[in-house]
Amino acid sequence: PGFIEARKRNWRTLYAGLKPLEEFFILPRSTPGSDPSWFGFLITVRETAPFDRNEFVHHLEGRKIGTRLLFGGNLVRQPAYRDIPHRVVGTLENSDAIMARTLWIGVYPGLTDEMLGFVIETIHEYVRSCTESRMRSGAGAPNP
Repeated sequence: PGFIEARKRNWRTLYAGLKPLEEFFILPRSTPGSDPSWFGFLITVRETAPFDRNEFVHHLEGRKIGTRLLFGGNLVRQPAYRDIPHRVVGTLENSDAIMARTLWIGVYPGLTDEMLGFVIETIHEYVRSCTESRMRSGAGAPNP
């Protein structure tokens, strides 16, 4: 129970800290009536953000903040499935978006408030830096 509660607490801390940046990120939400023990904190970089997922991941990893991609993304685009018979229903645009723009940040129970604060502040600083750089270049603010 302590392990689960720590993961939930860490998830809530990240959510509260990153909620002001929803203009740049799609943040995870639980489904109504559920009470998940989160595996991690899922972040999807919006198409309109002044950076892409790879740049963002590189920045976080460069500051010793571990990230992971969301497993396979759109599995029908994975080479291992190329020759396996399957059917596709719809455009799979959300699967493609996840494959291209989503990442995990950990909610490991051993993370301290100080560590989580560092993650949150690092992300805020990165977004601020990218936004200011975009403004200086004359590109203007991204459209949400």
